Amino acid sequence: MGLFDIFGKGKNDSPSTTDNGILGPTYLEGITEQIPNPVKLESIEWRRKLKTKLGQNKFQIKYYGQLHQDYKNLIVGTDFAPAKIFAVDVTNGNEILLFDGCNHGYNSMFCDKYSNNQINNRIAVKIYTDKTGNDQFEIVISTRNGIDYEDEFRDEVDKNGNIELINGLNVAFNIVKRNGFDSLQIWAINKSGIKTEIVSEELA
Repeated sequence: MGLFDIFGKGKNDSPSTTDNGILGPTYLEGITEQIPNPVKLESIEWRRKLKTKLGQNKFQIKYYGQLHQDYKNLIVGTDFAPAKIFAVDVTNGNEILLFDGCNHGYNSMFCDKYSNNQINNRIAVKIYTDKTGNDQFEIVISTRNGIDYEDEFRDEVDKNGNIELINGLNVAFNIVKRNGFDSLQIWAINKSGIKTEIVSEELA
């Protein structure tokens, strides 16, 4: 299951890195690195590998949510609330937020309103393991940003450059455009190089 296969054989005209001018989520700023010779990189796609400022690229995955009933490799939300997923630096325990379904993506910003109970009572305690029992991974993240925010919302931006979200918060329009992606995929790569898609979310 997934939107596309980024690990298949590429064409000779593939770009040399994932630097295609698309800006990624603001909350991942400065903690990712380019991927050389990406396969099937789309013009509206931001794709990177997670890497801390100290150069660490091995993580555990800690999450609130459940595994999909049919695609048991995928983390999804529960009947109560959307998923919340962290990468945990195995060297020091520092947590990096990868995805919060109550706050990230177009739908959570403009369509789906969540209660304080849903937002605050999602405790991420489950540790993700792949089918071979591995719980430490390199992480690849991809967002697609196909929404024309300028066309859809330009008249709703106030004089300070902010826009009101469905939850009533006023947020800088530039931040909304980066965190309001319309899809998200995350892959975990274990020590044997086996890649597992762990998140595949349509968010618009």
